[in-house]
Amino acid sequence: MNRQALPDERVTALVHDAVAAPSMHNAQPWRFGYFRGSRTFHVRADLDRVLPHADPDLRALHLGGGAALLNLRVALAHEGWHPTVRLLPDPADPALLATVHPTGSESGGSPLSGLYPAIHRRHSSRFPFEETEIPPALRAALADAAREEGATLAFPSSWHLHQVLELLEEAEARNRADPGSDQDLAQWTRTGSPSGDPAPDGVPDYAFGPRKRGGRAPMRDFAGSRPVPGRDAAEFERNPQLAVLSTSRDRPEDWLRAGQAMERVLLLATHEGLSSSFATQALEWNDLRWPLRDPVSGTGHIQIVLRLGYGPEVPGAPRRPAPDVLDIHP
Repeated sequence: MNRQALPDERVTALVHDAVAAPSMHNAQPWRFGYFRGSRTFHVRADLDRVLPHADPDLRALHLGGGAALLNLRVALAHEGWHPTVRLLPDPADPALLATVHPTGSESGGSPLSGLYPAIHRRHSSRFPFEETEIPPALRAALADAAREEGATLAFPSSWHLHQVLELLEEAEARNRADPGSDQDLAQWTRTGSPSGDPAPDGVPDYAFGPRKRGGRAPMRDFAGSRPVPGRDAAEFERNPQLAVLSTSRDRPEDWLRAGQAMERVLLLATHEGLSSSFATQALEWNDLRWPLRDPVSGTGHIQIVLRLGYGPEVPGAPRRPAPDVLDIHP
């Protein structure tokens, strides 16, 4: 077993992989620490990057932190390490989301390591997808990926899908008329050609996708009421394929598990040629979140709604450089 501290350049490279994770409005609400003496990573919440209106209870912040944690686990597994993880290890420090300790070589390899090539290929796509149905075997594999992280992934159909789409449409209509939602968008979207270097966070206008002219796919319009020169309109899917990810409980620890499950699903989806985006609007309204659950079982707390399908390759949104979010300690 290698008990030497990781070289600083390897630590930085691992954090570079971790920060490729998605987060609400690409706010990137995380920081990382590495302690050479104990060879331990700390994943911390960056409370300066909270969305006060859309995420007042910090649930989405924990989902993003969980996604970054999963990426770090995948990157470590890819290098042959077994990452030992503790979630919320210090009750006196709730901003410390997790610690990760590389404990030695994986015997026989890890299934996570095979997901590594997808880390930097996974991008949220707000463009139309094909009507091609996702094969049942792949749906089952995605559900298995979520289950490995302690969450449940289900594909609503028939009248449940109709209900989910109606709730998302209602939430999007509310957001368009809500000053708080508009303030979140104004803070975390980038339009026009900025002077100097482009912002390393938020959603740039090239990632907005076209305006929705028709179809049933639930799309957030990141432009709001602002015009975006050259932005087209398009028809989206008539039969969108949505997946809802839930946990049995609804605590910060569950949110972190859900974030890891979400990213594991997204990496596998990317590896298998699927495109993805998020449909979180109904989760931002307490009275709309609960009805998203499976009406038959009536159990589970919905943590995220994913839109999946076969779509075009798209560029990724920017990320803060790893050195800007990483502190290395003795």
